[in-house]
Amino acid sequence: MPTPEETAFLTPSNALTLAFAAALLLGLLVKFWLASRQIRHVARHRDTVPAPFAGTITMAAHQKAADYTIAKARFGLIELALGAAVLLGWTLLGGLNALNQALLGWLGGGMWQQLALLLAFVVIGGLIDLPVTLYQTFVIEERFGFNKMTFKLWLADALKSSLVGALIGLPIAALILWLMGAAGRLWWLWAWCTWMGFNLLLLMIYPTFIAPLFNKFKPLEDETLKARVTALMQRCGFAAKGLFVMDGSKRSAHANAYFTGFGAAKRVVFYDTLLAKLSPGEVDAVLAHELGHFKHKHILQRIATMFALSLVGFALLGWLSGQAWFYTGLGVMPAVDGSPNDALALLLFLMAVPLFSFFVSPLSARLSRKHEFQADAYAVAQTSGADLSAALLKLYEDNASTLTPDPVFVKFYYSHPPASERLARMTQGVSQTATRGIAA
Repeated sequence: MPTPEETAFLTPSNALTLAFAAALLLGLLVKFWLASRQIRHVARHRDTVPAPFAGTITMAAHQKAADYTIAKARFGLIELALGAAVLLGWTLLGGLNALNQALLGWLGGGMWQQLALLLAFVVIGGLIDLPVTLYQTFVIEERFGFNKMTFKLWLADALKSSLVGALIGLPIAALILWLMGAAGRLWWLWAWCTWMGFNLLLLMIYPTFIAPLFNKFKPLEDETLKARVTALMQRCGFAAKGLFVMDGSKRSAHANAYFTGFGAAKRVVFYDTLLAKLSPGEVDAVLAHELGHFKHKHILQRIATMFALSLVGFALLGWLSGQAWFYTGLGVMPAVDGSPNDALALLLFLMAVPLFSFFVSPLSARLSRKHEFQADAYAVAQTSGADLSAALLKLYEDNASTLTPDPVFVKFYYSHPPASERLARMTQGVSQTATRGIAA
């Protein structure tokens, strides 16, 4: 039997502290190990273009991708260490508790103090991350020729993002905090409904009201390309509100295309950098890949998964927010005089969950890679496999995506399959299609 001293030590609060510290340390070690593997693997293959790409990717492009990947990974090690230190500072070392006590002394309890705590936490976190963001943009991206932003544009984006975030985030935060205090034991269910409704509303209003604050969107003017794209969408049974070109080149040389919006508000957006680099047939193929996600209902599946996981999360938060050990185990002294601890509960939960969910990230990454393979197969069936292969190679080259990532790193982090796997699967699909055609 445990001694009284051991029983006193094995409290829920102490158990949570140990579990949190262990998860933080183990997660940090695993992430350092994965990043180190990635750096070594990419560096080891830097001087040899993989055989399948030898005729299409130059040595200079391959080495640029390797150097870009290594530079980001090495800086990522610093980010990992900083992130772990900041998380530890907020929680077990008492940073959040000190901030909360200071605001209680200044504002007293109540809604305004809770909103001030959330706002102060976000502002301080943003200031801590500021040097990281600036270095990524104006040193790493600049060194490899991707950054197109001036500091003035970056600052304008930061100010607009902060303003939009405050205008949208503070009201929804206030509503959820009010529900936590006023809606009884099932507040978490009402809060979940509110959160999901807010996310669906955001999907609908983002393309029309928010995105144009940061970029210019012009209707696609190339009539030939517009006709090709429209015919492809009709063939695939897809309708969108419009085809738009975004001025992505004013911020970055990276290229992309995407669907945005929800329901009748869906629109197709091409980066101007993408249209400058791909032929019409290749643009078709990239768009067909995105259509494949809709055809296979990947978007609906992801939304449904988000609904389910957030429901579980809110239910768990609903239980944890009423447990004193949840606060003390993470370095915070909750109010015991009847004042609300709801903002504390939200922040602690949002800091703790990613720490533990990291260990299941390979499962979600694997599912995402499976979806990408399915979208590729759909694109090959609807357009030209050669065009899709050529487009992907151009995008990998222009975005300096390494052709030789570490396989274990891929399993943890890659939402898209590596180029070698995607092209091999596409080649196999084209061959099978041709074989069936000959047999017919």
